[in-house]
Amino acid sequence: MKHGFALFGAGRIGQIHARNLAAHADVALRHVIDVSADAAQRLAAATGAQVSDTRTALADPQVQAILVASSTDTHAELIQAGARAGKAVFCEKPLDLDLARADASLAVAGEAGILLALGFNRRYDPAFRRLHREIAAGRVGTVEVVSITSRDPAAPPPAYVARSGGLFRDMMIHDLDMARWLLGEEPVSVYARGSALIDPAIGTAGDIDTAVVVLETQSGRLCQITNSRRCAYGYDQRIEVFGSAGLARADNVPATTVETADAGGFTREPALPFFLERYAAAYRHELDEFLEALRGKPAQLATGADGRQALALADAAQRSLETRAPVLLSR
Repeated sequence: MKHGFALFGAGRIGQIHARNLAAHADVALRHVIDVSADAAQRLAAATGAQVSDTRTALADPQVQAILVASSTDTHAELIQAGARAGKAVFCEKPLDLDLARADASLAVAGEAGILLALGFNRRYDPAFRRLHREIAAGRVGTVEVVSITSRDPAAPPPAYVARSGGLFRDMMIHDLDMARWLLGEEPVSVYARGSALIDPAIGTAGDIDTAVVVLETQSGRLCQITNSRRCAYGYDQRIEVFGSAGLARADNVPATTVETADAGGFTREPALPFFLERYAAAYRHELDEFLEALRGKPAQLATGADGRQALALADAAQRSLETRAPVLLSR
């Protein structure tokens, strides 16, 4: 049986999800909803869905799940509306920019007893999943230090920055989720430093474009996260996990593994240019896992609770940046 979906959001990330939904043998994409009628019409026409509205989509008995890829300020409202309608919800990060609103959404979803998953796509990347398996298998021994590097190829426009919620909630939240996943323990201390080194307009908008965060767990495990909104050599996505018995790492993914050499030295291909290409497989795999959960089968999902914890860490990082001091979390 095909699972009926309604998609909220026809922008860049919505288009990725729409293509994956439309191409999946076990999915029927029935509704596309967006504030832009033209964008919704184009995406609906390309995927065989119909342009719709929230009320119609949630009232459709053939819709078992909604996928929320609309603007962040709509996430909490749509999660709660979907839950009250008895629909499973897959929501892009973050739950909300406000922790209280995020908690309210989790409460409504819990009361309704629906499945709520968060779009932390990096958990589903084949390389990072292999890294996680190696750690779980004990290949590095006891985890001691996790190092996460995440750098975008170019900074977003200041207009985006002003409504993004800040670097920690918008960009680093992915890495904060990865840190929790790989450390195997909850962080109890967050220390953040950041600067606006790339675009003065980002600083004027009240944000930073370069940051380093250090997390510490109860047992003393450490994680260092480095973020930059600009990277001259492309989309830099690397993780290293160091432990008592060795290390495991995942490097950047190039378009091909071809390498050439001449008198000037060796040349290899650059990393894939941005998240659309780098995490294409991850977006497909997270949909597969969500469908497994819809069927009642075991699935490795980033949950609403994971989204809440990552947002709390992002909030703590922001407080640490503002106070220039570590922020202690509940143990």
